[in-house]
Amino acid sequence: MSQGAYAVARAVAPRIHAHFTEHHNAAPGDRAQLASVPDAAAIEAMIDAAFWASLRREESYIPKISLAYLTPGQSPHPLRLERPLPLDPAALARVAPAVERPGIHLGVSRTGADLHVWGMARAIPRYCFVAEVAEPGLIVIKHHRGPDAAKFVNVAVLEGDQIKVIDEHASTLPDCPTLLTSLLGFDSPDSWSGSANVLVQLAVSMRVHRRGGLLIVVPEDSSAWRESIVQPISYATSPAFSELAELSRQVPEADRGRAWQEAIARAVDAVAGLTAVDGATLMTSGYDVLGFGAKIARRRGQPQVEQLTLTEPIEGDEAAIVNPGRLGGTRHLSAAQFVHDQRDAVALVASQDGRFTVFAWSPCENMVHAHRVETLLL
Repeated sequence: MSQGAYAVARAVAPRIHAHFTEHHNAAPGDRAQLASVPDAAAIEAMIDAAFWASLRREESYIPKISLAYLTPGQSPHPLRLERPLPLDPAALARVAPAVERPGIHLGVSRTGADLHVWGMARAIPRYCFVAEVAEPGLIVIKHHRGPDAAKFVNVAVLEGDQIKVIDEHASTLPDCPTLLTSLLGFDSPDSWSGSANVLVQLAVSMRVHRRGGLLIVVPEDSSAWRESIVQPISYATSPAFSELAELSRQVPEADRGRAWQEAIARAVDAVAGLTAVDGATLMTSGYDVLGFGAKIARRRGQPQVEQLTLTEPIEGDEAAIVNPGRLGGTRHLSAAQFVHDQRDAVALVASQDGRFTVFAWSPCENMVHAHRVETLLL
């Protein structure tokens, strides 16, 4: 393969530089704790290198790398190489097996006029520029948003010649679901490690298993949802599976350390795994799982959903009124119908191809609103 310049990198670099500069300048607190802002040339070079590395193979494996722009002094316990590596796709592919696990970044900084990979970092400062290879030809630009190493905000998704820059103002739209607000990263910092983030983790885990899935979240103080479910439920739980609910309720915020996060992750994966079974998984807003494999039926007296609003939280997107069939198959149709009939419910739908849609009722539009959010889950 002959390597040329990745045109998308040059096109998007100034916009991304402006984003990081704006947030760096507006960030509260000690500015010494913030990451340095790379210039547009550095951003272009890092994206270019990540893109071409993603298309290589190292012993038949696809390189999984994350490039972070910081100096060794900005990370505690950095792993420093005696001889820095060039920011070169071949060099990145060779070292990829050492850094493919989540939370490990290749540190990039300038040595004179050139960019080099100085080593590896596990902890990075706030607003640190990160270019991550998600899949071959798919690069996600993100930044760190808090003390928890798992908390990142996606800034842009670059796939081939497509550029999707996340719209920071999408969370201010009327009827924006709490889940979408949290995914966009503009919810309260107090919720980043709390139970408000559980649905985000569920969405990520549902997408990862790649079998497709449908999760219905219903109010915990109502049984009206039963009118939209074929009885009996194939795999009803008795009593409700409450591990996730108990973890989110019983542990005080101050005690939610690594052990709690690991326990939450295991419980989240267990619930997300249920969604791989054909049918819907039912869960209350308090995270009690009521059953899975459920079949959705149109509520008596309710019309069939013929149209809904479709949006994606990226710059330049315009809301479209579409038939639910345009979004996918049975899962999408069932989710739209359920939310239409049970307007205090939310439905999360993962497709096998990686697409992810959140369905919620919009009082402002008086119809179901489908939010495409896969760009926020990468």
